[in-house]
Amino acid sequence: MVVCDNQIIARAYNQTERLKDVTAHAEILAITAASEHLGSKYLDECTLYVTLEPCVMCAGALAWAQLGKLVYGATDEKRGYLRFGNELLHPKTKIAYRDPGAGVRRSDQRFFKERR
Repeated sequence: MVVCDNQIIARAYNQTERLKDVTAHAEILAITAASEHLGSKYLDECTLYVTLEPCVMCAGALAWAQLGKLVYGATDEKRGYLRFGNELLHPKTKIAYRDPGAGVRRSDQRFFKERR
């Protein structure tokens, strides 16, 4: 979900299986929707809220969009961008990590397992 000026301007979810498109991650789709809403490719005044730490591809897209703030709830030790460091994001992007606990991680794992 992308929020700008305390208003939700975009919502998205992972559609890689449905669209048979490996790039159809929730972050990419949310960037596209938010950019369309704002009429700008830059999201420097926006906050992106995601459940899982973005992957490297999504972190690169967020850097190009110059995202203002990223808030995520669970780390992704296998494919998360932090394996390569915060330098993948735009230097001005603020980051907030909100660990919801192991229960949410298990729920996410079960959700993605059922989708595959």
